[in-house]
Amino acid sequence: MQMNTPPRSTIRLTRRGRVALITTGAVVAATAVAVPLLTMGGGEVTQPTSLVIQEGWRSGQVYEAVDKALRLPPGTTKKSLAKANLKLPNDAEGNPEGYLFPATYPLDKKATPESLLSYMVNTANLKFNGAPVAAGAQRNAMNVYQAVTIASIVQSEAATKADMGKVARVIFNRLERGMPLQMDSTINYALNRSTLNTSPSDTRLNSPYNSYQRMGLPPTPIANPGEEAMRAAITPTPGDWLYFVTVKPGDTRFTASYEEHQRNVAEFTQIRSSASPAAPVTGTATASAGSTASTASTASVTAPR
Repeated sequence: MQMNTPPRSTIRLTRRGRVALITTGAVVAATAVAVPLLTMGGGEVTQPTSLVIQEGWRSGQVYEAVDKALRLPPGTTKKSLAKANLKLPNDAEGNPEGYLFPATYPLDKKATPESLLSYMVNTANLKFNGAPVAAGAQRNAMNVYQAVTIASIVQSEAATKADMGKVARVIFNRLERGMPLQMDSTINYALNRSTLNTSPSDTRLNSPYNSYQRMGLPPTPIANPGEEAMRAAITPTPGDWLYFVTVKPGDTRFTASYEEHQRNVAEFTQIRSSASPAAPVTGTATASAGSTASTASTASVTAPR
């Protein structure tokens, strides 16, 4: 079993497990799903009746969606945080990242940024503070906030729901062995960008979210995870994996052997180089930020009392 991290100048883990050679890099393109305004036949714009928050969105994307849904000037929802009085855990220190729970929220004429943000946080507390999550977090020697942080990385890295438990196990295995996580999703978050081409200088970024340079978890969640990612964080799939790479769509390979990982990376590189410009290997070189369409939440929720 490979126990040590290989030299960072040769190989690195990327978001969703895709590995890119430092000399070539990989561009991760992001697309955010905005909540559209409904238009009537005469062109009159009416307020939508629901607001969809996608799994894996960052807080900034949530604020933007609320502004659009309520037809407010950009930045209004973010400014409302100070008076929203959100019921966040102490570890969050007022930052709602990770607790703006992904779901479909009903809108009415009385909806405000404060009421919607409270709705999301209350829903997250209802989901995360129950006995199963608390027991699962304790079983893995962490608190609920740390579990949410791991779930946010899983949500950002896993290509499919089926991979989430394995990605969570890679995170736990690396933490237990004192290895840096080396996840590009954390650097993406630190740089506040949705298109990421990680360079050697990026991996030297002076940020607590740089999981190449800093050991352990980032200080906060890096996205707002859904229930599947949270389930993976508290019940990771058993395994000894330390590396993973999506060689091609639907083919993500997990391994504990650095040598085997190198072979998988070589196959990934060969597939990419042989792909014609008209038919790029999607899902390896490019992908949407945060979550895939298949993991986006559209379930309705009921406001907690």
